[in-house]
Amino acid sequence: MNLPEDVKALLDGPNVAHLATIMADGSPHASPVWVAREGDRVLLGIGEDSVKGRNSRRDPRVALSIVAADDPYRMAQLRGRVVERRPDPDFAVKDAMSREDTGAPFPWRYRGGVIHVVEVARARGQKIPLTHAPA
Repeated sequence: MNLPEDVKALLDGPNVAHLATIMADGSPHASPVWVAREGDRVLLGIGEDSVKGRNSRRDPRVALSIVAADDPYRMAQLRGRVVERRPDPDFAVKDAMSREDTGAPFPWRYRGGVIHVVEVARARGQKIPLTHAPA
């Protein structure tokens, strides 16, 4: 699918998403992740042996929610499938994601660094007309 421009902007910004995968017993598992975009596909830098990696290998269906760091009322929800796993042994993609959010490369190195490529089937962005003003 062609991602809407508001969803692309959220994926391209320094925002954290939440990835939902399906556990072996059918229950959901959600975890914060950095995201990047390659055209209309979403890139996730997660360990192949992590719970997220194992779940998406067994069942490639995933969902993502993302909220703008500077405006939590600007958000998007995406659903799709992991369609590719790309080795990232030197953490080039993961480091780029880290630099976007922290200004520094990812601090850890571990075996099994893989970029999960998500083909999006549904995406919806929205802006709720509220102003974030914590008391």
